[in-house]
Amino acid sequence: MSTNKLDQIDHQLLEILQSNAKITNAQLSKEVGLSPAPTLERVKKLEATGIIQSYHAQLDRDKVGLGVTTFVTVTLTGHKKQVTESFVNQINSIPEVIECHHVTGAGDFMLKIISKDISTYQKLMLEKINEIEEVSATSTMVILSTFKESKVLPIP
Repeated sequence: MSTNKLDQIDHQLLEILQSNAKITNAQLSKEVGLSPAPTLERVKKLEATGIIQSYHAQLDRDKVGLGVTTFVTVTLTGHKKQVTESFVNQINSIPEVIECHHVTGAGDFMLKIISKDISTYQKLMLEKINEIEEVSATSTMVILSTFKESKVLPIP
């Protein structure tokens, strides 16, 4: 199922579920104007096709003690496949790295890292990220405040 095969009801379902994944099927069916059985069937189809990948709780970072968020640009020592794969494998084992993107521009990768505080972040960089053999250089941007962070995708 691709986005061009999604109808208006599918779009409504996805928008609602992105905003409130805990909604009951009965309430969801009321909001989209279908009875519960076809609503559930549509949701199951969206799950089976992989459009809906998962449901999870979004946590308040400050309340769980994660006060520092950074974006780190990483430049690798080379661009061979094994260099990239080795770097990605090592990054995937670091839980504080919550996003890793292969990018164009000044660096090769953009990481989003969450830490307890600046000293914890510094230790992570010194003892883990900068110790990865394939890392040539890093550049950090510390997030001072966030004005928009949407988990709802704008489905075309």
